[in-house]
Amino acid sequence: MRSREYDREFRERATRIRDCGSGLLLLGALLWGWCAILLLTDYTVDTGRGTQECASRMFTEGGTANEGVWRGDYCADERDWPEALAVLGLSIPVSLVGTALFTTGHVSRRLSGHSQAMRELDRIADEREKRSET
Repeated sequence: MRSREYDREFRERATRIRDCGSGLLLLGALLWGWCAILLLTDYTVDTGRGTQECASRMFTEGGTANEGVWRGDYCADERDWPEALAVLGLSIPVSLVGTALFTTGHVSRRLSGHSQAMRELDRIADEREKRSET
């Protein structure tokens, strides 16, 4: 296999790795967004007798979302903290792997470009030496 063909395949692999990392980073961002929606938005609960408006989990001080269990409200059971924390916890390894893959792919492409430039500079220097010898 010629070095140019190997370098092309190497860059294609690096691009696939970088794109996979980008996809995982996007998935991590979507998980963060989902967690933010769970914590920051108001919501409604179907109680069987109708619907009940519930305050967000984050911006409430003893409101329906946090103290609702003591009063028999349905809000506390609908959006529980463990669900939001599980989504947030899942986003961490996804984001870390995505960052590692994106960085590896990007650095590999840059190094491949650098080595190609060095080979080209060596070729130009060799041609100059040959011309100066004759």
